[in-house]
Amino acid sequence: MTALALFSGGCDSLISMKLLTMQNIRVIALHFNIGFGGNKDKLEYFQNAAKQVGAELMICDIREQFFDNVLFAPKYGYGKYFNPCIDCHANMFANAFYKLLELDADFVISGEVLGQRPKSQRKEALDQVRKLVREVGADKRFEAILDPSGSDPSKPRYLDELLLRPMSAKLLEESFPEKMGWVDREGLLDVNGRARHRQLEMVKKWGWKYYENPGGGCLLTDINVANKLKDLSAHRKMVLEDTTLVKIGRYMVLPNGARCVIGRNQEENDKLKAPNPQMEIIELLEDIGPIGVVEKDASQADKILAARITLGYGKAGHDKVGHEKAGAVNMAAAGANVATTTNPSAHKVQVGAEVLEVSPLPREQAREYLLFKD
Repeated sequence: MTALALFSGGCDSLISMKLLTMQNIRVIALHFNIGFGGNKDKLEYFQNAAKQVGAELMICDIREQFFDNVLFAPKYGYGKYFNPCIDCHANMFANAFYKLLELDADFVISGEVLGQRPKSQRKEALDQVRKLVREVGADKRFEAILDPSGSDPSKPRYLDELLLRPMSAKLLEESFPEKMGWVDREGLLDVNGRARHRQLEMVKKWGWKYYENPGGGCLLTDINVANKLKDLSAHRKMVLEDTTLVKIGRYMVLPNGARCVIGRNQEENDKLKAPNPQMEIIELLEDIGPIGVVEKDASQADKILAARITLGYGKAGHDKVGHEKAGAVNMAAAGANVATTTNPSAHKVQVGAEVLEVSPLPREQAREYLLFKD
């Protein structure tokens, strides 16, 4: 028997996988990257954690599919922030079941705990996910593993019957893998509610080095990310590359309506350099400092301001006060457009293909444009 596990990285999904590997069931841990799992690269952790419980690891990049089909039009709406948890879970299960066909696996498991999360793990929410998974099962690709008539006892009638939640299995209706004896129901659990005591006791008993406590892992439940998503999606139609802009940097709304993001460290600078069809890169040509981006269709005034703000967060912002406003006289130089000023505190900053000579805007003034005044 082979089970595919939805693997978030948390201890609940690890325990769920451990419960099956203890029954000599092969487990493949599927980690679905939706683009909002966090800003740190956790591949090494995922590898170590899966190996720790005897599971294989498979990373599945579904960022584009999630962005196009789930993020902005969830059937069951959002949680407290911009988190379409029910639709997101159902979407992961759908992707897992398509992987089941591809890998010739037998069933799918998840680490969900009944009653643990108010939006996505209430009994009603689990039933909503089940309903959405059942709809996926109507796809003709699943005809070979289902028997809607119920005449073949070796096959389930509906796809959601192949979904097992080991952490709370004894509190839920018996799944098809349990009915068929593929999984010993007695080896599963009856965990309920938000307390973590039982999970932590098991982690201690097994002596695990790699595990994460449940909760807080999805950036869509972060109020800052959620509000940036709300702002940018209301401002214009977002593209997939925009997801970077709402997760990192100093996010600013400029006077004529343009959005601008300034990096806070080298890691963020590197991410902001990635191509985005909606944005132009702001780069300091004479100073050490951050990378910024501003919308391509921004007004010239907003682009100049974005350049001054970026400069102000660099070394020039420390060295020179730069209260003077930059000029905006354009001239050609070295194949690029240059806006110059006689201001002695001016520095060259490239915005897209244009080179501007601007003075740094003091950081106290730049704060006025932050969406969050942190």
